[in-house]
Amino acid sequence: MKNKISLGLRLLVIALALVLAAPAYAQEFGQPNVVLVFMDNFGYGELGVYGGGITRGAPTPRIDALAAEGMRLTNFNVEAQCTPSRAAIMTGRYAVRTGNASVPLDTPLYGLTQWEYTMAEMFSDTGYATGMFGKWHLGQTEGRFPTDQGFDEWYGIPNSSDESLWPEGDHFLEGSHPAAIPEHVYDGRKGQQPNKVKIYDPTARLEIDGEITERAKDFMRRSNRDGKSFFVFLPYTQTHGPVRPSARFKGVTGNGPWADVLVQIDTYVGELLDEIEGLGITNDTIFIFSADNGPEMLPGHHGWGGPWRGSYFTGLEGSLRVPFIIRWPNRVPAGIVSNEIVHEMDLFATFANIMGGRVPTDRKMDSIDQTAFFLGEQETSNREAIVVYVGQEIYGVKWRNWKMMFKELERGTDPLIEFPLPRFFNLYTDPKEEYPLLPDSLGNLWVRWPAGQVLTDHLASLKEEPPVPPGAEDPYSP
Repeated sequence: MKNKISLGLRLLVIALALVLAAPAYAQEFGQPNVVLVFMDNFGYGELGVYGGGITRGAPTPRIDALAAEGMRLTNFNVEAQCTPSRAAIMTGRYAVRTGNASVPLDTPLYGLTQWEYTMAEMFSDTGYATGMFGKWHLGQTEGRFPTDQGFDEWYGIPNSSDESLWPEGDHFLEGSHPAAIPEHVYDGRKGQQPNKVKIYDPTARLEIDGEITERAKDFMRRSNRDGKSFFVFLPYTQTHGPVRPSARFKGVTGNGPWADVLVQIDTYVGELLDEIEGLGITNDTIFIFSADNGPEMLPGHHGWGGPWRGSYFTGLEGSLRVPFIIRWPNRVPAGIVSNEIVHEMDLFATFANIMGGRVPTDRKMDSIDQTAFFLGEQETSNREAIVVYVGQEIYGVKWRNWKMMFKELERGTDPLIEFPLPRFFNLYTDPKEEYPLLPDSLGNLWVRWPAGQVLTDHLASLKEEPPVPPGAEDPYSP
């Protein structure tokens, strides 16, 4: 009996220590639900509150209202390509560190190794139900699916929507390479191999976003019924080409497919918000709307970067800046618009602080906690710079309202221009990056010192901890 009492006291002491060690925010807020909507190649200028909406052929009233109820950022930054952006948001690390600095071109074995610690694993380790519904693009082989990386459930596609065109292509040579096979829609559960539901062809592509919306709503209902806080990651497939609406929305605007898709997106987001309201958990749910990249670059499916120049696959602001709206009633101040620099990587440390999750200390982390900024406790972001990557290459540094750039692409398919000397841009006076401060503009070349220090520190960190090689197999250890 004495041993049992002693063991009980030890367990009580350990439990108390864990509670006392939890971040103050986690003790105050408990475990709010999190819904993270992550559009695909969705330009800065598409939504009404970002200058789009009716100017793009269709209003976006539900998302505009969401922005009024929370905080909207005008300087939220992402990576320049799909896979790197998803790697960065999932790990809180520059994608180059994880071996995913570029979309997979060299090997079908790509994505996150098991050694990486994902946002979904962090949520799961703190007791959340975790569901992902949509496009993954972080692995298409055994051990690299979302349900291998912390998600309890997944319904969606492993790669990208351009692959939906393969099955009906006149020149598609299925089987000419092990990876040259039709993409499928998958349904998976943690601990099990995902099942192929159907071929992801042009017909399936039209309806996939509606399907994942319904799956997400069902997941929220079930988690709420079971008394579990939930993390829903909803990476929609729109507006990656081909940009065509569901049959439900085809022709609703009379302004063409792109406008119809805008109505579709706004409607689906509204349905998610209505579901949360119906469950009575609005005040206990953090809802975020954002995107993985700037606008699509291919004519006919191209999007709009608003006041910024460039498509995705470039280092221009049109590639890096995307919409970001966060609502958490009574926590995140309503109606706030900020131009402070935030990067998608920062969500990792921010969520960890809010819920009491773990940020790894055994590897280089680039995520910066933005809790105080999001909650309105300070007006400034805790970040002032990012290193600008396009694929494996560093194009420059963004520091405060300045950019120091070494290379430039107008569109992802254009020839690369390499500058003999760095070019400096003041994004306040030159938002389209058209008039570089050349070396004879001596009055502002001081910018090279703070911007250069950011790059120097980053390069030193890569030497201290070499990146995971692209195509690395599991098990992997540094």
